[in-house]
Amino acid sequence: MLLRSVNNTVIIYLEFIMKERIANSISQYAYVRWIVLAIVSVTMMTGYIVAKQVSPLEFLLESPISSGGMGWTSGEFGLFAGSRGFFNVFFLMLFFGGIILDKTGVKIAGILSCILMLVGTVVDYYSIAFVSPSIISSSLFAGTKMQVLISSLGFAIFGIGYELCGITVSKVIVKWFTGKEMALAMGIQVALARLGTALALGYSARIAISTTISTPILVGVFALGVGFIGYLAYCMIDTNNDNNTDKLGEDDKFHFADLKLTLTNKGFWLITFLCMLYYSSLYPFLDFATKLMITKYSVDVSVAGMIPAILPFTSIILTPLFGAMYDRIGRGATIMIIGTVMLTIVLMIFSLPSGASMVAIVSMLVLGIAFSLLPSVLWPAVPKIVPVKQLGTAYSIIYYIQNIGLILVPAMIGKIIEFNTAADGTPNYTQAMYVFTIIGIAAIGVAVALYFADKKQNYGLEIPNSK
Repeated sequence: MLLRSVNNTVIIYLEFIMKERIANSISQYAYVRWIVLAIVSVTMMTGYIVAKQVSPLEFLLESPISSGGMGWTSGEFGLFAGSRGFFNVFFLMLFFGGIILDKTGVKIAGILSCILMLVGTVVDYYSIAFVSPSIISSSLFAGTKMQVLISSLGFAIFGIGYELCGITVSKVIVKWFTGKEMALAMGIQVALARLGTALALGYSARIAISTTISTPILVGVFALGVGFIGYLAYCMIDTNNDNNTDKLGEDDKFHFADLKLTLTNKGFWLITFLCMLYYSSLYPFLDFATKLMITKYSVDVSVAGMIPAILPFTSIILTPLFGAMYDRIGRGATIMIIGTVMLTIVLMIFSLPSGASMVAIVSMLVLGIAFSLLPSVLWPAVPKIVPVKQLGTAYSIIYYIQNIGLILVPAMIGKIIEFNTAADGTPNYTQAMYVFTIIGIAAIGVAVALYFADKKQNYGLEIPNSK
């Protein structure tokens, strides 16, 4: 009896110790995962700064060389804006990047993405700062300035790393937040990314006007360096916490044969095309929005970028809130429909002849809500449709299709604006906005189809994320 009593006491004590260790481990993990989120979000934010830092410079780049500009045309600027996805689309670099991510893990893929972003931005800076804008290419791109081609090459290299960083950060968040506040975490990450966009739109032109056109790009180089250092710090944390993350949902091994499950999934393709249509209307619009404010709404060039910056600044606040709402109440497919409808209505308003600056400001505020709604539920919805072990490849396919739109739409819009520019250089944006509106209407149709697919296939898009 005494031996049995001692034995039971030891068992109870050991159980108590194990429970304490588990509790401490979970507590430590909860603390660490928010540090991880902060680090990788800042890294991604620096990429977003560089991605949009040239957009507010369109007016300066297209100014005559005699006036301190570069003499670019709207078509050349559209070529540059669309070049970010060139290698990702035509050389399948994004798809291979997704496979690298699934095969090697988030540490190697993240470091590679940071290096590519840095190299590409350095090339872009060199072109704007040191290549003469008067040199015309005599190759395949005859009539296009060599400076534009080199800048586009740098932006295309940056684009490889930028998109790879995006899918890597998404997988990091899924790895650390599955079954917890995943939509909130992704919302915070998106909010910081939007802060990067807002900073670029709001201050890039001011820096260029007070210094040189190339200076904002140099600032972007230093920002990416900070992001790279931060990601190296995350790699150390991830290595030291591998045991904890394994217990809390480490990915299974990736197999090529499993891709069939993703490629034959109707919900996956619907969310992919929704992403392409949504971002193909939003991001190219932002590329041309600064000049739109100057020419149509008579906003001063030094502050014109601040009106488009309303959009990301609004989403900085709202995206985490909508993400937390999705974690608690669900309704993701419904929110996607609402977001696409709001987007389309605003794009339609910008096609109207009214030139009041207040119309532009209010429209941007509404667009900021739409800019927050859909991303807050779209990215957390992907792990509900795709197995986690294929998540890197799935995100890469989504980004790949998205990049097709981000190449074609800016180039097309640039040519449309150039064709509708008067002899005195004043552009007419009506036809361009019609194109954006049509893309928005198509996005509504896909969002509705995804809503009904979710009802039929039970993906769980309407179900809360938090367990």
